[in-house]
Amino acid sequence: MTAVASIRIMVVDDHPVVREGFATMIGSEPDMSLVAEARNGEEAQRLFRQHLPDVTLMDLRMPGLNGVDTIRAIRREFPQSRFIVLTTYDGDEDTYRALEAGAKAYRVKDMLCDEILAAIRAVHAGQRRIPAAVGTRLAERMSGLELSGREQQVLELVAKGRSNKEIAGALEITEATVKGHLTNILGKLGVTDRTQAVIAALRRGLVHL
Repeated sequence: MTAVASIRIMVVDDHPVVREGFATMIGSEPDMSLVAEARNGEEAQRLFRQHLPDVTLMDLRMPGLNGVDTIRAIRREFPQSRFIVLTTYDGDEDTYRALEAGAKAYRVKDMLCDEILAAIRAVHAGQRRIPAAVGTRLAERMSGLELSGREQQVLELVAKGRSNKEIAGALEITEATVKGHLTNILGKLGVTDRTQAVIAALRRGLVHL
C-alpha cells in the first residue's frame, strides 16, 4: 500500500487555544502534519525559513506584524509559499489585502473543520478557495467602491466619535470639505448616516476600533 504524501503545515496565531485546536484537527488527518506553530509574524518568518511548510494557516490580526504584512514578507523571500488566511472578522477590505498579498484562500475561524481541511488540500493542490460572499464583496470593492485616502481618514475619525468641526481641525480642511467627503463615504457604503457608516465600515474591515 502506497503511503499518502503528507501536507506540511504551519499555524500562525497569537492565541494558544486556537493553535491547539488546529494542531488537534491536523493531527487527526493521515495526509497532513503540523511542522511549526508561531505566535506572531516575526516568529512565523523565522519558522518558515526553518521548516518550509507547504501550506501556512495565517491569523489576520496579531499584535506587532499583522497577518497581511507577514504574508508579504514571507512571499518576498519565498514567492511560491501558500497561505490560507483565518480570521474571526469577515471584512472585505481585510480580505482584499490578504488576497492581494498572496493568500490563496480565506476562511473564518468558526467554519466547520471539514471546510478548513478541504481548503488546505485545495491550496496544496494549487487551487484557490474564496467563499462566494467574500468574492462578491471583493468584486464590489474592485469596481469603484474603494475610499480615497482622505475619505479613509475622515471615516476613521468619524469612527472615533469626532464631530465635523473636530475632523476639519485634525485634517486642516474646512467643515464644508468634511461634509463633502462624508457624502461620498455614505454613497460608497450604501448608508444614510454616520452611525450606519461606522457599522458598515467595521463590518467590512475598513476601520478597526
